[in-house]
Amino acid sequence: MAALAAALALAGCAEEQTKGYVMAPNALQQVPVGSSQDQVLVVLGTPSTTATLKGEVYYYITQKTKRSVAFMNPSITEQTVLAVYFTPDRKVERVANYGLQDGRVVDLVTNVTPTAGQERNFLEQVFKGVLSFEE
Repeated sequence: MAALAAALALAGCAEEQTKGYVMAPNALQQVPVGSSQDQVLVVLGTPSTTATLKGEVYYYITQKTKRSVAFMNPSITEQTVLAVYFTPDRKVERVANYGLQDGRVVDLVTNVTPTAGQERNFLEQVFKGVLSFEE
């Protein structure tokens, strides 16, 4: 019974998150080919990132992650990159929608600072805290 209760408690810690850009319904219909760059900014908002090499491109990046247990690393279940390409006169040339199958995973926020030493998992940290508390 205790093992079942522990399993149910850990299963309850599962979480799904959406990170990055969340597009409003029907937003893409409001920026057809030929729309101005300003209209794209008004309708879609500020892009996640831009590129200016060989023309300007706005990228709107969305990731959905799932973590089965609260202290485990999340896995990316879905990623979309909406790319809006502009002509030299700042008009929409084309719009592309890329997914995980189209390329590599883009890490939106790494939250990792390189440090010297050893990386400990959750249980090691807990036991180290308990052992140092007893001293």
